[in-house]
Amino acid sequence: MDMLPVDSVDPECIRTGLDEITVLATSAQTGGALFAVQVRMPPGGGPPVLHRHDPGEVYLVQEGEFTFYVGEAVDPDRRRFTARAGDAVPLAGRTPHTIRNESAEDAVAVVVHAPGGPMEGFVRAVAALGADPGLDEVLVAAEQNGIELLGPIP
Repeated sequence: MDMLPVDSVDPECIRTGLDEITVLATSAQTGGALFAVQVRMPPGGGPPVLHRHDPGEVYLVQEGEFTFYVGEAVDPDRRRFTARAGDAVPLAGRTPHTIRNESAEDAVAVVVHAPGGPMEGFVRAVAALGADPGLDEVLVAAEQNGIELLGPIP
């Protein structure tokens, strides 16, 4: 396990769609326990569909605001709420959700996934597909990493 601090001068940055992901701790560095990142999401950014996965995650909003959609697409009790700078939002594993930036400014959060492998694998696989991957390619990457895409935000 690599126990060195993250290189703050030249950190690893990954792009998925509009979002910029700065790696803070890899699964390899944490023995698989965590994948920690800082996400910078421009207006309109974020996963476009509801999804679920085994890892739990916690968002600590640093700047701007994120809109969370939590619950099944067909569930009338689904929740939509906005988190702002200073808010922490925990999501248990297997919770259907998506996160969007519906504001006019960039939103930034530190996000920790536990365990780290599935989300790190998915992020890296989608980034490797390039700037505008096809839906079929994303579905394959999701399935290979245990991410279930549930459909559009209602």
